[in-house]
Order: sequence, then C-alpha cells, then structure tokens
Amino acid sequence: MKFKNTIVLSCLLLSNVCTAQTKHGEWRTIGSDGSSSKYSSLDQINAENVKDLKVVWEWVSIDERIQRENDDNPRISRANYFQCTPLVIDGVMYGSTCLGQAMAIDPKTGDTLWSYSSEAYKAGRPPNLGYISRGVGYWNDGDDERVYMATSDSRLVCLNARTGLPIESFGTDGAADLLQGVPRATRGKGYGHPSAPMICRDTVIVGSSISDGPIRKEGVPGQVKGFDVKTGELKWSFNIIPQKGEFGADTWEDGANEFTGNANVWTNISVDEELGYVYLPTSTPTNDFYGGHRKGDGLFAESLVCLNAETGERVWHFQMVHHGLWDYDIPCAPNLLDIVVDDKPIKAVAQATKYGFVFVFDRVTGKPVWPIDERPVPQSSVPGEQTSPTQPFPTKPPPFTLQGVTEETIMDFTPELRAKAMKVLEDYAIGPLFTPPNIEKPLVIQPGYGGGANWPGIGHDPESGFLYIPAMNHPSVLMLTKPDPARSNFTYTRSRAEMPTVDGLNIIRPPYAQIVAMDLNKGEIAWTATNGGEGPRDHPALEGLDLPPLGTNARAAVLITKELLFVTEGSGRSGSATGGGNTLRAFDKATGEILAKIELESEITGVPMTYLADGIQYITVAIGTNPAKLVTLGL
Repeated sequence: MKFKNTIVLSCLLLSNVCTAQTKHGEWRTIGSDGSSSKYSSLDQINAENVKDLKVVWEWVSIDERIQRENDDNPRISRANYFQCTPLVIDGVMYGSTCLGQAMAIDPKTGDTLWSYSSEAYKAGRPPNLGYISRGVGYWNDGDDERVYMATSDSRLVCLNARTGLPIESFGTDGAADLLQGVPRATRGKGYGHPSAPMICRDTVIVGSSISDGPIRKEGVPGQVKGFDVKTGELKWSFNIIPQKGEFGADTWEDGANEFTGNANVWTNISVDEELGYVYLPTSTPTNDFYGGHRKGDGLFAESLVCLNAETGERVWHFQMVHHGLWDYDIPCAPNLLDIVVDDKPIKAVAQATKYGFVFVFDRVTGKPVWPIDERPVPQSSVPGEQTSPTQPFPTKPPPFTLQGVTEETIMDFTPELRAKAMKVLEDYAIGPLFTPPNIEKPLVIQPGYGGGANWPGIGHDPESGFLYIPAMNHPSVLMLTKPDPARSNFTYTRSRAEMPTVDGLNIIRPPYAQIVAMDLNKGEIAWTATNGGEGPRDHPALEGLDLPPLGTNARAAVLITKELLFVTEGSGRSGSATGGGNTLRAFDKATGEILAKIELESEITGVPMTYLADGIQYITVAIGTNPAKLVTLGL
C-alpha cells in the first residue's frame, strides 16, 4: 500500500527558518532525551519571571480539515484527545496528530512548514483511548534527516525531515509493516501504536497498544519490534509472552503462552545510546482481572525488560507484578539517571508503577540498588484462580501514594463522615495492596488501575538525582462475574460495580493528586505538594472546615528546567482519572513552593516541553479543545 501525501508549505521556506542551535536548546525525543528525563538546562524562564509567561502563539491541529469532512462520524470528528509532545531540533518543531498526520512547525511563530497524512484513521478507531498519537521519533546522519511516525493502522512511516515526503527506500514506499509476525492481529482493529518510536543507534524501536477489553482468552500477544533506521528492514521481534523454547516460557502453565494476549508495551520506552540498550515497561496479560486461564507468574508481563537494541536479545529483566490481577501495567517510560548511593556511583534505571512504588536498578546489570523483598500477599477465593503467593516490595524508596484500602486510608474529614464511610464499605471488600478480586463483593483497590503513575511519566533532574512524580490518589472498584458463554469463553470477567462514595465525596482521604520529589541518592522522599485544583472544599458536608487544596484527580505531567518544576493539572477523560484542568503550575523544584499558575484556555492533555528559538526560551504543551492545539508560552 502506498501512502497518500498532503504537503503544506508556508510562505517561509523551511531552509530559512533553521537556525544554528546546540543540543542545549533542543528537545530531541518526547522525553527530552533517551533517558526520559523531561529535563532541560534552560534558565531564561526562572523563579523571578515565570509569573510573566504569556501565550505567544497557538497551532491549531491540521486534523480540523479531516474532522470537518467526517462530521457524520463522531469517532473522527471528536478525536481531540491531543497528547503529542513535539520535538525541536535544528530550529524546527516536529510532531504528530490524533488522526495520523505528521507536521513540521516554525517554533518561533507556529506556522506550519509541511504536513503529511498517513490516512491511517480510515482503517478504524484504535483500541482503548481511540485516536491518539503521542509524538514522533527523529534521526539524522549528516544531511540525511528523518522523522518516524507509528500509525494507528500499524505502519512505521519514515519521512524526509526537510520536506515531509516519504523516503521511498524505507520499507515499502516509505513505510515498514508493524504487523509482521504478530499472531491473531487484524490491521486497524484492536491493535495500534499511540506512543512515539524511539531510536537507539541505528535501530527504530516500536511497541503496540492492544484492546484492553477482550471477550475471549485467545488474544493478540505483545511484541516489540526493531527496524533498521535506514532501510526499514525488520531486525528483530521480542515476544513479551515467550513462546516455546524461549526463556520464560515455563512461567506459563498448561501452554497458556500459546494463546494469551496483551502483555504489550503501549507506553513510552527509554534507551541508553552509550550501552546500546532499550528498556521496556510491559503490561498485564489477557484478561486484566482473572488469570485462571494463564496460571503461573507469566513472564515478561508487568516487568521492566532490558534488551540489546541491535539484536533484540534480553539482557536482564525484573517482574514487578507476578500473575497480575489488577491492571497494574507498568505505565510509563523508565528514567535513566546516574546516582551516588553510599559513595558509590551507579548507572541507574528507576521505574515508577501504577501502584505507588519506584523500583531502582543498576541499568547495566539489573541488580536492585536497594533490596527488594518477596512478601506474602492475600490469596484468591475465585474458583480456578491461582494467585502468586508473594509479590515484590522494594525496601527503598518508600511508596509515593496511598496503598491498599484500610482504616488508615479512609477519609476522615469529620467523625460523622468517617462513620458514614465505614458503613458504606460494609458492602465492599477491602484490604492491603494486592488483595485479589472476588465474586462475592466489589473490591475497592487503591491506587486504582489508572495509577499512581500513568503514561505522562515522571521526570528527573540529572544534576541533583531527584525524581519528580505526578501521582493520582483515587481508587477503582473490581468484581468478577461469569460472562455469557455465547459471547465469551472466559470463566470470569470483570463486571461493573459502583464506586463507593460518601455524599459524593471520595472514600479515600486526600490529597487526590500530588507531586512527589524523591531523592534517589538517598532513596527518600524530599518533599510533597498537592497538585491540581481546590477539589471539593466547597462541598456542603465540608462547610466550616479549614481545609487546604485537595487536588485534582487527573493524569498530570512534568517538565523540569534549571530552576523550576512545571506540573500540568492534567487530563481526566478516561480510566480512574476523573478530574483534569487547564492550569500549568510552576514550583520551586527544591522546596515544592508554588511560584506561578498559568491558565490556558482548555484542559491540558499533553506533556510540556521547552526549547530555544533564536536565543529565546519557549514552553509548548498540547491542549485538547475542539479543535486541538499546541500552545506556546514565552516571556
């Protein structure tokens, strides 16, 4: 299949807007760099002037034309969950849109320099969150500059970064096939690629998103693929569910690895160019909440896996959830940073989880920096289930959010409200972290399956060794039931259950969202601050209480600069994220003091980034309006 192109040139020639820049002022991957730091050493915007930030330009998504042409199809016409983090390299901004278009933008003015349409949206709505694309990858060798976009219809498109035209020598007519060798997959149905490709040396690495609501135990399994950066030739495929003869296959009992699906890498990944390693955060296997069809620990699900980027061979791995039953996917790119622990320098990798732990390893060897204990956990009463007897608990750092539902985690605004909460919970099952779902009562889990941490990820400061974690603090409810055998061959699937509340208030104590600063040299939390809005402080049941801001339950994102920490209020359109807002906050990154609040016109849906253009620092972030936009701030 040959892709059609739409090339839009502004009155400014692309060559005229390229200014001489150093990497100091660039943003070269969606996480700033291969380590997913979300850090820039830029300091023009600082503690003194951050309050003066204003919108200097807006870029309206080029999807608007496609949406107008498809106004009778709401899945397309309302596809504005815009999550792109753009790149800025050699004076040009690059990104992707919800509907599978790539673009180059003048980073000083917001003018579109070129655009390319993959027309992938015509193949059907992608799984789970629908039409989203979090960004593109970039590679160059001298004057050979390329932009890579993974499309929702499972193609890896390679474009000339100067013109936006496909590089015909890459794959077939400028695109490689991401469905090569993927069992039981159908193009454009239940399988997609929302996250940006990552490049390590001369390999382009791509994961996949797979439908999270299967009705059959036979599913599409997760694979990660590596392609030659110049030719598009498939170099390797890594089976996250190992097949016969592969390492880890024996952790799947009764041949479950032959039919089980998911266990994919749907989120962002990280790479270490120096080592030539790629780090993969993997997800829960089919189905998320019942594992009776997939007995055993189930490698490499819910794991951090380190591969050789050239060969795809496993270097090391660590499984963070054995035989997962809570949809506790490893949700975000790991952070690669150098730390010093007890006077010993360590090349570390830190992986945040949905359920509130950060696991820290030597990224060369996979050895834990601090001991990780295998501790007994509650066992399942569901027929056919075979719960893991233990789960891994890191001894350091401490959890960054509340874990489990116990008397200590229940709301306690007043004795009366707390008594109501305890009464409500009599109709629910509760327990510590890793309490399994059951068939008798709805189970309340904390954190919910939305996190904790989620796809926007965490950032780190390479100078201080601090991690900055945007955390949600909101429960989910799980219950299992027997499905209709005419529709499903699962023994049990999740049923809908009502979230317990007290007069509409969250059953869990606030704050409902936090930013957590963690010193990884010590394995300690340095400070915490509530993130987001006021929360329900004006609720009639809370009248007369002197409460601090309670926070917004949403998927927030961070940006770190020389002096500042920027945190979005976040998006709350899906999962257990129920908040969301249009405020970008600037914190003193050393203390957590709020220095400024910048109000944008709509909910912030992307991860912010910063760059220099003609010597001036800007900040750009995606917002999900109708139409979607990139909004750029400057002094």
